Amino acid sequence: MLNSVWKKCGWLTLGLACLLGLGSAASTAFADGQTNAYNYSYWGDAVRSPAAYEATGMITGKELDIGPFKEPNDMHVTADQRVYVLDSGNSRIVELNQEMKLTRVIDSFDHDGTKDKFKLPQGLYVSDNGQLLIADTGNQRVVHLDKQGQLIKMVEQPQSELLKPDFQFKPLRVVMDKGERIYVMAEGVFDGFMEFNSDGTFASFIGANRVQVDPVEYMWKQFATRQQRSQMVMFTPTEFTNMDMDGEGFIYATSGDKTGLPIKKLNAQGLDILRREGYYPPQGDLLYSNEKGPSRLIDVDVGDSDMYSVLDANMGRIFTYNGDGYLLHMFGGIGNRLGQFNTPVSLERVGDRMLVLDKALGEITVFQTTEYGRTLHEAVRSYFNGDEEGSAANFAKAADMNANLEYAYAGIGKALLRQKEYAESTQYFKRSMEREGYSKAFLLYRKELLREHFSWIMSGLLLVVIVLVITFLVRRQRRGSTHASIK
Repeated sequence: MLNSVWKKCGWLTLGLACLLGLGSAASTAFADGQTNAYNYSYWGDAVRSPAAYEATGMITGKELDIGPFKEPNDMHVTADQRVYVLDSGNSRIVELNQEMKLTRVIDSFDHDGTKDKFKLPQGLYVSDNGQLLIADTGNQRVVHLDKQGQLIKMVEQPQSELLKPDFQFKPLRVVMDKGERIYVMAEGVFDGFMEFNSDGTFASFIGANRVQVDPVEYMWKQFATRQQRSQMVMFTPTEFTNMDMDGEGFIYATSGDKTGLPIKKLNAQGLDILRREGYYPPQGDLLYSNEKGPSRLIDVDVGDSDMYSVLDANMGRIFTYNGDGYLLHMFGGIGNRLGQFNTPVSLERVGDRMLVLDKALGEITVFQTTEYGRTLHEAVRSYFNGDEEGSAANFAKAADMNANLEYAYAGIGKALLRQKEYAESTQYFKRSMEREGYSKAFLLYRKELLREHFSWIMSGLLLVVIVLVITFLVRRQRRGSTHASIK
């Protein structure tokens, strides 16, 4: 009996030690202020990686000689690399040029002959032709200005049977497509994004998240009384946290979805078409401590060649994925050193630079790509543009810089696959644990072998058939001769 108790205590101690060791490993690998970059392997392990970006400077309102930023909440960068900062606390928009120098400040606009101002705006979008859309949250409206800052229209309280009678329009984020349809992420709206026609009239909702149901709570509701059910939390869809639009009009959105799909790419019908062909779905960190919890993605920025980056508010990290959903790299963190943040709220790409806006500190951190980051990005661009040789060369160079980057070997395999180098591509797919690519390359390699040796194979089969026929005829003739001699 005593031995049995000691055995149980031993197993319990061993289990606790494993859990504590796992927890300490996680806290070591993901501690606040960490600057070491990492990636995730096929097995979901955190592996070291070279830094793809490095912090090179800071931008503040004081340095721009316009006074400190006060709780800035959003940014937008145009195709010609003009930077717009939404200084929410000061209810103004600050425009910077490519060199990050001040161009102008927009804090009001002419409205029917009177000077109208913003009130705690939360979202900003600038079209390719320079038109500005401001989610003027405090005034419960979306303000649409032209390139010169003149009023085009205002989208105010929408009227529709789809909305509740007591609905209050509080826009938080806004984007506009080339057809000048406006999409708004509004406070308290669980039905997706609000879509408005070019004239500002409300059209419909698109892209609503699915309702998340807790099985245990659902079971309790089946046995609860009506009064008890009324006091329980209702099953409601997850709200979106941010949005961005690419050049083709697709909306990239982040949310607090805990089902593993916190990032979506919505088409015109509101359907999610984001590719998730990587080792795991794009979601930020795979490993995390119980104290911090999983990544809380609060912003998304769409770059070229289907690459996109997301911002994790919990740990202050930026994760960049390619169009297939492979994690390319991460950087950032919470801390007090250059390259770390206090309360990151927005990120934007400016050429080879990345800007991250800190709401609490009222400053913008400027990151520049390293040689490793530039090489990896160029590899993705080359593959996206159909340059197989350039893609394979850059992926090989990135793999030399980072042997832990399994995706690089998959990239080389895909480039070789396009070049019809099936045998060689299978080796790289095998090294990267890319099963789908390996199966496709192996199938094509097998077909190629059959095609090359078809004549020999058919000649061999025909020879075998001829031999079998001759053998059959000879044996039959011998049997006939034997029977005749016996008679």
